[in-house]
Amino acid sequence: MTSKILAVASGGGHWVQLLRLRPAFEGHDVVYVTVQKNYATQVSGNRFYTITDATRWNRWHLLKMIVQVAWIVLKERPDIVISTGAAPGVVALRLGKWLGARTIWLDSIANVEVMSMSGERVQQAADLWLTQWEHLGKEEGPQFRGSVM
Repeated sequence: MTSKILAVASGGGHWVQLLRLRPAFEGHDVVYVTVQKNYATQVSGNRFYTITDATRWNRWHLLKMIVQVAWIVLKERPDIVISTGAAPGVVALRLGKWLGARTIWLDSIANVEVMSMSGERVQQAADLWLTQWEHLGKEEGPQFRGSVM
């Protein structure tokens, strides 16, 4: 059975890590959301949306990004929302969860000592909340399920 997957990530390392998950998406309808237009060439053949790059330090950009992600989630109605971070993933997971989607958060490999702020904020919305570092895994979450990507 084919599922619609909404794959969301900020730029840089978050995007690179999301792309490393592509083999798991094979056979599904995947829609990508990120902050860089030029990333579209890396996922040609899939629907692709560019959103405003935002952080907690720029409230106007953050509000604009929230509206953009909300529109995409409502338009696409994904079965699964997955993110490797950061802020756009938090918004997408929360909205997706409200609409009944299964949600997956894979925290950035860069967060060696503690979970990311985004990872901490998304825990209630994530059906599967993962860390890439064994020593950060906990019984109540995030879970560690194998080696680093």
